[in-house]
Amino acid sequence: MTQRVLTAAIGDYPHTAALADTPALRLDRVSITPINMAFAPMVRDLRFDVCEMAIATFLMAKEAGIPITLLPVVMAERYQEGALVCPKDSPIRGPADLKGRRVGVRAYSQTTGMWLRGVLADSHGVPPESIAWTTFEDAHVPTFRDPPFVTRAAPGSDIAGMLRAGELDAAIFGFEVPEDMRTVFPDPAAAGRDFQARYGFKPVNHLVVVKSELARDAAVMEGLRHAFAASLTTPEALAPAIALAGRFCAEQGLISRPLTPGQVWS
Repeated sequence: MTQRVLTAAIGDYPHTAALADTPALRLDRVSITPINMAFAPMVRDLRFDVCEMAIATFLMAKEAGIPITLLPVVMAERYQEGALVCPKDSPIRGPADLKGRRVGVRAYSQTTGMWLRGVLADSHGVPPESIAWTTFEDAHVPTFRDPPFVTRAAPGSDIAGMLRAGELDAAIFGFEVPEDMRTVFPDPAAAGRDFQARYGFKPVNHLVVVKSELARDAAVMEGLRHAFAASLTTPEALAPAIALAGRFCAEQGLISRPLTPGQVWS
């Protein structure tokens, strides 16, 4: 039997340290750090056969007709509230105080930003358009344009630097939050528990996609299920997270309407 080799852009996690090959399939991993740098090449050029992908990017790509297929494989999930920060001496005392404020985020389409904007609107009465958003880069999906209440930072600007200089009131970071900042949510852990209680799951950040032409090959799909066994779940288990992400994305203008389950998993 000839072993098929697929290129795979997957982040380094404990559950991806030893992706298992089969006699029929081997993943040739491409090293990209941080892994979000792989998302644009995947949705714009189909650069890889298999790719980790943020859930917001996936939903936008599917609506745009990009031929990628979602796998029920979770690479990263977390409660998001600890990523929203402000200077320690800020008058902001909680998320409701963000209405009318200037908030920076790497890209309007960033998945952490999508989850946080949904929480701000659903639980704190702060809809996306009530905030003056500043972004620093385009969405991974090239056809998307930021909404009119979003401003692009000047070239060379730095989100942490703008926050420290008082040009932003708060900002959303990824996994690394500056030590000289504090969280907008007074108790992020409690806010995460509130999210769990309200929606019933931990927010999913990154899943895995495969080129749709490969997804039609039963042997490839079986090999991928074997490779990602440590992170494999089911479409049914992910349904609540994907449904809410779809609603948030639609409400925030990232997609025109939530995708149906058939569209999501095709």
